[in-house]
Amino acid sequence: QVQLAESGGGSVQAGGSLTLSCGTIGYSHNNYCMAWFRQESGKEREGVAALDVDGTTYYADSVKGRFTISQGSTKNTVSLQMNSLTPEDTAIYYCAAEHPPCGDNWNAAWAWGIWGQGTQVTVSS
Repeated sequence: QVQLAESGGGSVQAGGSLTLSCGTIGYSHNNYCMAWFRQESGKEREGVAALDVDGTTYYADSVKGRFTISQGSTKNTVSLQMNSLTPEDTAIYYCAAEHPPCGDNWNAAWAWGIWGQGTQVTVSS
């Protein structure tokens, strides 16, 4: 089973930026759709952005224009550039992967079968 490793979380003031990175541990000949979800305490996990194997990107309305998901330097790696952060972006961010296709229901946690351990992002006002 493929595993995911995340990095890049931390604390930042409102208006600042952070970049999250995620990649598969070990080699896999498969190409995966990759996504970022986030979860605030006591709330459901919500889709933030996703990257399909054909390069198509998907974003939650709340992050459009501020966040950018992109493929990393190697296969099955993905980054999430987060700009203009607000306290409402504070959450644990999870990387997810799944076999394609992944456009339909990209923002549904149940549609993704491989998860990272999560990384905390805290934005202070």
